[in-house]
Amino acid sequence: MQFPLVSRSGRIRKLIAEHRDADIARIELLTLPGGADSFELAAKFCYGINFEITTANVAQLCCVSYYLEMTEEYATENLSSRSEAYLDGVVCKSLEMSVEVLQQCEGLFPLADELNIVGRCTDAIASKACAEQIASSFSRLEYSSSGRLHMNKQAKCNGDWWIEDLSVLRIDLYQRVIEAMKCRGVHPESIGASLVNYAEKLFKRKPALWTATSHLRVGLMPGSIGFEEKTVVETIASLLPAEKLAVPMSFLFGLLRSAVMLDCTMSCRLSLERRIGSQLEMATLDDLLIPSFQHAGDTLFDVDTVHRILVIFSQQDESEDGGLGYDSDGPNPPSQTALVKVAKLVDSYLAEIATDANLKLAKFIVIADTLPGYARTTDDGLYRAIDIYLKAHQGLSDLERKRLCKLIDFQKLSEEASAHAAQNERLPLQAIVQVLYIEQLRLRNALCCSFSEDNQKTAYQSRRISNGALSAAMSPRDNYASLRRENRELKLELARMRVRINDLEKGHACMKQDLEKSSAKKLMNSMKKFGKLFISHSPFRGSSSPSKHSVIADSKVTGRI
Repeated sequence: MQFPLVSRSGRIRKLIAEHRDADIARIELLTLPGGADSFELAAKFCYGINFEITTANVAQLCCVSYYLEMTEEYATENLSSRSEAYLDGVVCKSLEMSVEVLQQCEGLFPLADELNIVGRCTDAIASKACAEQIASSFSRLEYSSSGRLHMNKQAKCNGDWWIEDLSVLRIDLYQRVIEAMKCRGVHPESIGASLVNYAEKLFKRKPALWTATSHLRVGLMPGSIGFEEKTVVETIASLLPAEKLAVPMSFLFGLLRSAVMLDCTMSCRLSLERRIGSQLEMATLDDLLIPSFQHAGDTLFDVDTVHRILVIFSQQDESEDGGLGYDSDGPNPPSQTALVKVAKLVDSYLAEIATDANLKLAKFIVIADTLPGYARTTDDGLYRAIDIYLKAHQGLSDLERKRLCKLIDFQKLSEEASAHAAQNERLPLQAIVQVLYIEQLRLRNALCCSFSEDNQKTAYQSRRISNGALSAAMSPRDNYASLRRENRELKLELARMRVRINDLEKGHACMKQDLEKSSAKKLMNSMKKFGKLFISHSPFRGSSSPSKHSVIADSKVTGRI
């Protein structure tokens, strides 16, 4: 049995030669790649037993032929050259076959990597995916009515069919394939779709890691439950395309939740936070509600992570050349539309977390104060969130309530919100006085539309309100009573003005109707006179002797003429 193996295997030949003088009954090959199955295939080849080289065994054959030194030096058309020819001539020309062989390499490391089996398969997958994408793009080209060639964006793109195939690979091999695709120029959207599909396949088996509903978090060691998921999250975060919108916002937040729960590295979490912060206007309230996985007594939601994301978003306009460093074109400053969207989102987030009894005042204030003042077109949402916080934290001191209410620009409140704030007992007295001042200003401005002589007084009052100056001669409580009396008087005066305006409008309408009636009556009289005059001088009257009525009419006309 030794002779066919000795004739084709250089390693076995050397081992027998080294122990020629000794009585050898058995040779142990403890480090043989692929184990007994690989040796059985090599033995069949040496003894001439036919078997088929396929994608399921070609990687094993390449490794075992190298280990046993079954090269052309010892026999022509040896196992090494046969398996290498199949790998290069058949496997690497097909994307599906390359994926299958790459999957078989998982148990053949590090030899499969040293023999460049992994490298050749990853390059083949990347080049085939790129070629498929180019072919799909050409298939969508068509001529317009004017004869110009353009891309039909509505046509379905079939160049990403390989995304599902890659989901079977182990994360380290999948990482090498994606990196090769980036070098080949595969579209970022396709790479993003592949990353989403790969993560969803893994986390579908453990949805708690994706939705992050559990509040348990433990240190993960190699081989422990959850270590594989942690590695996947960190790897996918590092593979995300540099371009924005390559992956959905919900996917980024899902990765971030999993990274927080699995206690991934800080660099992984910060990378995800930077990507989210650069396009925060596309997020929803559910995205921001990241559960907290700290010790008991902490907040229900991870406020610190949201604060860092808001800081990244608000500082985009302060960076001159794009400090985020992962977008090829550099992040643009957020537009006013994006600022308004994020401001509304933050106000909704504050209202949601305000009911948390463990939420400290400082954290609430720092979230509310992160965005610039011009981001909010109205402060109704912020006022609502603060009112909810005051209701849930009734033990706040007067000083703390004043600090909280300083966040509100009461001039940005709507009439409904101002009316509610004026009667809100949870607000400090100074804030209520300020609301009443603004309400008084609005009433005065309404009166000034009818009486222009109050312009100077109103402008002075506006400056006093904008500067926040209150009367030093009166106490806040006296100011409050005085303002309420003045507001009632202004409202009465405004009501009287409206009544007077209504009376004037009614009088104007009556005068207009009288004028129209008098004009119509004069016109009718003139027409009658003209008609009678025409009849009296007509040569076509039926009788030569005028009647009594005609004589009377003619005499009246003659007399008036």
